[in-house]
Amino acid sequence: MGKPADAAAAHAAILRFLERGGEPALLEPGEEQFTLKPDNYKLDWRNGRLTIQVWDERRVLARRIVGIAEERAGKLELAIERFGKRPGRIYILETKQARTSVERLGARLILRERFRRSLSRQFPDWQIAELSAEANLEESLSPSYPRALLKRGSTGIAAIAAPSEPGAAAACLTFGLIWLDYLRRRERRLTLQSLALFLPESGARAACHRLPFLDPKAVRVQAYACSEEGFEEWIDPRDYGNLDTRLEPCAAPLETLPSRVAGWVEHLRSLPGVDAVRRPDGALSLRVRGLEFARTAHGELLFGLRKRAAATEANLAEIEQLAREIERLRSPSAPDRENPLYQQQPEAWLEAQVRAQLEQIDATLQPDQVYAQAPTLSGGDRGIIDLLAADRDGRLAVLELKASEDIHLPLQALDYWIRVVWHLERGEFTQYGYFPGRVLARKWPRLLLVAPALCFHPKTETILRFFAPEIEVERVGLGADWRRSLKVMFRLRGADRPA
Repeated sequence: MGKPADAAAAHAAILRFLERGGEPALLEPGEEQFTLKPDNYKLDWRNGRLTIQVWDERRVLARRIVGIAEERAGKLELAIERFGKRPGRIYILETKQARTSVERLGARLILRERFRRSLSRQFPDWQIAELSAEANLEESLSPSYPRALLKRGSTGIAAIAAPSEPGAAAACLTFGLIWLDYLRRRERRLTLQSLALFLPESGARAACHRLPFLDPKAVRVQAYACSEEGFEEWIDPRDYGNLDTRLEPCAAPLETLPSRVAGWVEHLRSLPGVDAVRRPDGALSLRVRGLEFARTAHGELLFGLRKRAAATEANLAEIEQLAREIERLRSPSAPDRENPLYQQQPEAWLEAQVRAQLEQIDATLQPDQVYAQAPTLSGGDRGIIDLLAADRDGRLAVLELKASEDIHLPLQALDYWIRVVWHLERGEFTQYGYFPGRVLARKWPRLLLVAPALCFHPKTETILRFFAPEIEVERVGLGADWRRSLKVMFRLRGADRPA
């Protein structure tokens, strides 16, 4: 029961907030917000208790206020008591100055309350000991993913929910595993073996196809697909065996080019810093440290950084000048490192370095047959470069390259690795012309995560501890000056920590 002094402090805080003017709104988690106007709300003291009433054309809300939970610019969080003396929160927010953040907060609170109801339905015999939609920066837990701890005796379940935004369901597993690991460290007296995922229906597949490749001794995952109406249904991961993946035929011979165009290509290839990377369709991509400036297509040479134009004899000098200018601005020793051409596509630059110095990454890999984005992943640019190579024994290796810190790197790498396994088990790499003249081993590929040593997210090791032990993962940490030359600073197996 709240103290009268706490309620009085809350009353004063509300008056201060409303006196600032603007467009204040009241929000209760799980409900639409009320815009507060002089004629649609009332603060009232009755028998030493402070209540607030607010109404519009369709609704009326009345809550007893017991104190202040948080007060800051643009936001007042109030502790309340609902009917049955159940505790809760309401928020008074400044919508004019922070409309976007208010809408975001409102969506998060609505999701949190839907999550609460889902937990009550799916785990009726369990106590919801904790439910939060606040950020935990130390543990890298996002406020967009409400999380909970369920208890029953000495047993606990970690639970987490994903919003409906594109890609959120796939990211939910990352935060769920981090949340489970955190609870295990914090709740030493609880046995926490299970993680419950509540995923939007539209994105459930993206998360569920990963589940069979987690270590069942490390985590047991229960997944639920949540409808837009707020109801959930248990998911059987075995229903997600078919992958949305595609392997394009690899055109082994280079595209047949008219002699004039072939001559232009050979001339450009000879320029300093220019690489010619063969694409799976047989075309050539002309790049300077990963940045493409020209490409062959349908017997023509197309050039340009944004808009592409067909090359002619008249503009060949212009194309050559473009390549030389990129080489100057995109040099490891370039004086202007803020130039957009220097900063653009760092992963592509790292890819160029790895291709040129593959033996530095792994001396067993064959540098003559290295493929990018084969198979093709749907969903657009992930900011990660995927390379596929093979060692002397024909065993495939998936290389995931990332030039900056990314908490989702391990599971995004697992996505690509799963697709490689899918096509390998069906013999499609050989069938479609990849690795000609080589017999591929039907053994699960190795997975190499390659990034600057200081750019592995601190939670990478946490996530890797949940991978199935049969997946051979190696982290390769590069020196900070990787644009100039590759120097391996460490090699770590699985979730091993640096010395």
